[in-house]
Amino acid sequence: MVVKTVGLACDHAGYPLKQFVLDYLNKKGYAVKDFGTYSDESVDYPDFAHPLAEAIEEGEVYPGIAICGSGEGMTMTLNKHKGVRAGLAWCQDIAELIRQHNDANVLVMPGRFIDNKTAEKIMDRFFNASFEAGRHERRVKKIAPTTDTDNL
Repeated sequence: MVVKTVGLACDHAGYPLKQFVLDYLNKKGYAVKDFGTYSDESVDYPDFAHPLAEAIEEGEVYPGIAICGSGEGMTMTLNKHKGVRAGLAWCQDIAELIRQHNDANVLVMPGRFIDNKTAEKIMDRFFNASFEAGRHERRVKKIAPTTDTDNL
């Protein structure tokens, strides 16, 4: 995966894991654009998912990482945007498969259900996996017409 600037977003439930992810990304040398939230005060996840999705759509960031309590709210919100393919991963095998088979451009993790070590393994597999294209490309194109794969 060719990484531009990694977009990062979370809600209050994902904030503790986001802080770990931010440190991980910095240690790996990735540029990061943090869309918030910036504390564990209660917030609404769409307020942070939409700006991340818009930045993916505009090519400002690639890929994205989003975190909320279960990961479901962020995933649902992100996938409302054309050209965004957010995949929820709670283990490293899923993280690899969402890249290989679904060309996911946003990794979503469930902050209340995984620890830092698991998150690190998930991110390693996500960043090291590539879209396999072939039969998967036909399927991905059926999700929503988009041209964003031309920039990957």
